[in-house]
Amino acid sequence: MPTTASDPRTTSPLDRLTSRPADQAGSWVLGESPRMRQIARHAERAAEVQCTVLLTGETGVGKEVWARAVHELSPRAKRPFVPVNCAALTATLAESQLFGHEKGAFTGAAGQSLGVFRAAEGGVVFLDEVGEMPLELQPKLLRVLQESEVTPVGSAHPQRIDVQVVAATNRDLEQEVAEGRFREDLYYRLNMVELRVPALRERVEDIPRLVEFFSEKYAAKYSRPRWRPTPQRLAEFCEYPWPGNLRQLSHAIEQGYVLDCEPSLPVTRRTASADAALPCTNLDRLRGMALRQALRATGGHKGRAAELLGVHPNTLTRLLAQHADDEA
Repeated sequence: MPTTASDPRTTSPLDRLTSRPADQAGSWVLGESPRMRQIARHAERAAEVQCTVLLTGETGVGKEVWARAVHELSPRAKRPFVPVNCAALTATLAESQLFGHEKGAFTGAAGQSLGVFRAAEGGVVFLDEVGEMPLELQPKLLRVLQESEVTPVGSAHPQRIDVQVVAATNRDLEQEVAEGRFREDLYYRLNMVELRVPALRERVEDIPRLVEFFSEKYAAKYSRPRWRPTPQRLAEFCEYPWPGNLRQLSHAIEQGYVLDCEPSLPVTRRTASADAALPCTNLDRLRGMALRQALRATGGHKGRAAELLGVHPNTLTRLLAQHADDEA
């Protein structure tokens, strides 16, 4: 039987996710750069086989959104997605929070508690900041991953569970293992598939689309006209290294709407190390990148591309001719 363009067999995982409304599945984080499309393919495969996934990357790159994307792409999509902040777990209560407890198991245990893993039955448990998990709890998590069972506090009877585990960290877990702060066997168990989410400065070509997304989001939230940056302003946003990644970019644009002024770059100046990490600091080249991105985003329609960039169509034509001459 021939397939159609809407057939899931002919669409990429990124296309399947970004076809949803922008506030679902985090399509604004996924982007369209080659790096992100590769991660999407690996995420889809990990979702299909329902294996453990380890998401790594700097703070603010959108690791939780990728965890939700794995959930969206998996057969578990209609089952619970339960996030856990491992940095907030305390050694005394963590076992009960994760694995549950029986009535009377300890002082204050007035009733039975399922715990995170049983509450997520059939779905996905997202262990955020897993590198912060207390060392004494790590062997118990390892057993859960190995045996697919939990033993509630106060019970002598293990209970089978069916969950997929997705973990995330901004720490170098290999270094944590070397320094004795993270168990090596747990690290390898979590790292069945590693998805390293790149920093925003490593995928500059996605910034124009992200700026558009956040502008639309906050224009709707604050009932204000959508900000349409000039090519020069958009190029400046592409040039900035964004050490806080997506979270910082989102904040910068929202701040403009809150203060009823044009969004601006953060006041904090970039460091020399961040400058060294920039893929490109040539402003003219970045302007050209912004123009090409706008054309790609609108399927080559110059009128809509001009509207996206906030310039007159004649201005866009002139800028395109100028950059064509510069590249000739």
